Amino acid sequence: MKIYTKTGDSGDTGLFGGTRVSKADPRVAAYGEVDELNACLGVARAAAVALDDQELAAMLEQIQRDLFALGARLADPGHKIADRVAKAAVSPADIARLEGWIDALESALPPLRRFILAGGSQAGAALHLARTVCRRAERAMVGLLAIRKDPVPPEPPAKADAFEADLLVYVNRLSDLLFVMARRANQRAGTPEIEW
Repeated sequence: MKIYTKTGDSGDTGLFGGTRVSKADPRVAAYGEVDELNACLGVARAAAVALDDQELAAMLEQIQRDLFALGARLADPGHKIADRVAKAAVSPADIARLEGWIDALESALPPLRRFILAGGSQAGAALHLARTVCRRAERAMVGLLAIRKDPVPPEPPAKADAFEADLLVYVNRLSDLLFVMARRANQRAGTPEIEW
C-alpha cells in the first residue's frame, strides 16, 4: 500500500464507512486534534525513555493506543465500527485507569499551593504542551457534538450518547493526568517547579 492515494488532492477526505467530507469539516478537525495530541505524546514518551522513566513511558504508550481508538470513533459518524472490534473502543474502564494513574502519581508529589509555570525538564515541558493540545482536542470534540451534522444519525441514540460522553470524559481526564505526569517527570528529573 502506498502512503499517497491522491484521493484527498481536492481538499476532501474519507470517513469510516466511505462518506467524503471537506478536510475543513469539524469532524476532521476533531480527529486531527487527537492525532496531533498523539504525536505530542510520542515526543513526551521519547523524553520519558531518555529520563529512564519506564513506568511513565508505558503509560504514555497505552494512552497513544487509546487515542487511536478515540480517533477511529470520531472518524465513524455512523457508528459502524463493529462492537467486536475491542481495540477501537474507549470505555469507562479506560477512564477508571486514567483516574487510578492520576491518584497514584499525585500521591507521590508534593501538594500544589500555587499555580506553576509550564516547562521544566524535556519530558515535563513536552507533557505540559501535550496537556494544552489535549484541551484543544476536547474543545474541538465539544464543538463537533454541539453541531451534530452527522450524515448518518447514530442508532440507537442512547448508546451513541453514552459513547460520546465516554470520549469526552476520557479526554477531560487525560488532560488532568498529563498535568500530573508533567509534575512527575520534573520531579524525577530533579527540576524544580516554578510558581506563578
